[in-house]
Amino acid sequence: MTRRLSEVPLNRWFRIKSVKGPIDECHRLLDLGFTPGEEVVVTHAAPFGDPLVIRIRDALLALRKREAAWILVQ
Repeated sequence: MTRRLSEVPLNRWFRIKSVKGPIDECHRLLDLGFTPGEEVVVTHAAPFGDPLVIRIRDALLALRKREAAWILVQ
């Protein structure tokens, strides 16, 4: 089952299936390591849900919810 990273529950690991969105933004996400096959987990969310803190490749990164919506996971 494919979901958007912005909609997954906290503290559950998922594998990135693809990144789909505006081309320049997707290139930035790919440069940050959000590549297909990588495992990610959303560790924290701000009180109103934006931004999200995501662990990928032993790093913690903050993404806006709209950016996380471009990352499809399974």
